Formats: sequence, structure tokens, C-alpha cells
Amino acid sequence: MIERFVGAVDALNEWTGRAVAWLTLGCVLTCFAVVVLRYAFDTGYPWMQELYVWQHAVVFMAGAGYTFLHRGHVNVDVLYGKLGARGKAWIDILGTLLFLFPWLAVVWFTSLPFVKASWRVFESSGNANGMPAMYLLKSMLLVFCVLMFLQGLSLIARRGLFLAGRPLNDQHEEPLTDAPI
Repeated sequence: MIERFVGAVDALNEWTGRAVAWLTLGCVLTCFAVVVLRYAFDTGYPWMQELYVWQHAVVFMAGAGYTFLHRGHVNVDVLYGKLGARGKAWIDILGTLLFLFPWLAVVWFTSLPFVKASWRVFESSGNANGMPAMYLLKSMLLVFCVLMFLQGLSLIARRGLFLAGRPLNDQHEEPLTDAPI
């Protein structure tokens, strides 16, 4: 049961990360088009200027769970590298519970009124001819929290299985060796 949960969360963040990664190409192409239109044709579109910023924001917010899955976030590993496999597992569990989850709660509860207010009025850009549906972009704050929370639960479950002597041997398993990294 736990293994299926871990697999499902990992698959969700893997798929989401790979899907939103394509927005980086869209971001570059949109930015290129904005520059060419502005400097070659002396014209511009506010919605297009906002579009590449939105794409960039979606990549970071929706892709954060993918980055966490692949251990791509910055860690301050003063002790971690010196610990054995069980110590590393406990650091991962406690770090997620004591640092990640409370921070996600802060982001969730401070963003929720902001997102609700945006949905209530179907907010669009404050710029003339800007992007419509600003409420969708603001909702990415909550998507970020959900994807990161699920990946945090997955990490805790994965490390719990390791501590129980049932490590998952899959592509997302960080090798927890007793030798220092």
C-alpha cells in the first residue's frame, strides 16, 4: 500500500515536471518574439510580455515537486554527509516534518485568501491588454504546496520503508549508504 502511494506520487511529480519543462522552451520563444517585435518592428503586446513571465512561474511552481523528487533542491548538509544510512533517513524525515511541512503550511494559509479573492472576481492582469485569468496563475501557489507536500509524504514513506528494512529499489531511491558521500 505504501509502496503504491510512493510510486503514484513519484509518477505524478515526474509527469508534471516533464510536462512543465516544455514551458521553458515556450518561455524562450515568447521572450525572443517579444524582443524581435519590439526592436525589429517597433511594436509590442503586453499579454505576450506577461506570458513568458507566467510560463517561467509555472515551471518553477509546478516543477518544484519534480525537483524535490530528484533531490535537486539546495541542502545545507553540514551533518548529512557524515552520517550513516539510518541517520540520513532520519534527517530526511525530520527535515521534511520540521522544515518543509511548516513552510508549506505558511505558504498555503497566506496564499489561500489571495487566491480566493482572485477567483471571486476572475481577476485578469492589471495591465491594459495583459493576460486574462490571473487567478489561474495565482492558483499555482496552491498547486506548488500540494505537489511539494505529496512529495514530502513520499520521501517520508520511502525513508520509513528503508528504516523498516524494506527499501524501495527504484530509479528515485537515493542511495543511503553508510559510507560518507
